[in-house]
Amino acid sequence: MKKRQLGSSDLHISEISLGGMSLSTDKHKAATIIDMALDAGINYIDTADLYDFGTNEEIIGQILGKRRQNIILATKVGNRWTADKNGWCWDASPNYIKEAVYASLKRLGTDYLDVYQLHGGTMEDQWDDIIEAFESLKKEGTIREYGISSIRPNVLHRFLPASSAKSVMMQYSLLDRRPEEWFDFIASTGASIVTRGTVAKGLLTMKWQERLQATQSYNSYTQEELHMALTALTTTYDDLHALALAFNLKEPAIASTVIGASSPQQLAQTLAAYEKVAAITDFSTVNHATKIEHYSEHR
Repeated sequence: MKKRQLGSSDLHISEISLGGMSLSTDKHKAATIIDMALDAGINYIDTADLYDFGTNEEIIGQILGKRRQNIILATKVGNRWTADKNGWCWDASPNYIKEAVYASLKRLGTDYLDVYQLHGGTMEDQWDDIIEAFESLKKEGTIREYGISSIRPNVLHRFLPASSAKSVMMQYSLLDRRPEEWFDFIASTGASIVTRGTVAKGLLTMKWQERLQATQSYNSYTQEELHMALTALTTTYDDLHALALAFNLKEPAIASTVIGASSPQQLAQTLAAYEKVAAITDFSTVNHATKIEHYSEHR
């Protein structure tokens, strides 16, 4: 498993990362997936305090145990569960960021985080105060680096140049090419992109026909447009899953692509697809079959 530098930081993360959101709340099942990921050379695990009311962090922490020091561990903050846990609200206040980080550390069974990410963001947030909170946590050694999970260009323009953030988590795939417009800007600030949604809810896997039957649309694609695009791609490329990974990893601004797995079989499929990535170098059919779009909001 190849690794890439995360922005201008000292962290080098695997090109394929494990997303925690899809992990089972059954510790044994989750352990099988995490163990397989580590054996394959995956060293970056992404979770959030929002997932399963914090249980996701707890399970990951328990499974990693003493192996935690060999892992680049990332979690997120900002979405705060209501008291009855029937929903959540946005809270990016410095006090909550500092309160939440220690709760995450306890659940993860560690005394530091490698990457702490703001789980969203709005133009109304007090960005100077947010950045100061992250910098304070970094200075005290509670976190090594910080970043943001957002697809809002106006938020990224406010946050990145004013901070020392090293990661931006964004949805990006050959069926959602909106972030491409912003790759150079993000890289110029010393940050790298970590992608989510790389396989587009399974549409960019070998089970695409099955997934398409249950899908009316994806982003601006209608079902008919999806069928046309995916048919064209599978005519040219042998493995749609491998193409999806290769398409993202061809970008120097992208450090890693986060892939979730709810079963060992799903992770095995991703790992098998990754083995074919290096052989995919011609993306001309992708450029003809897919849409190059731009964000219409939050500019």
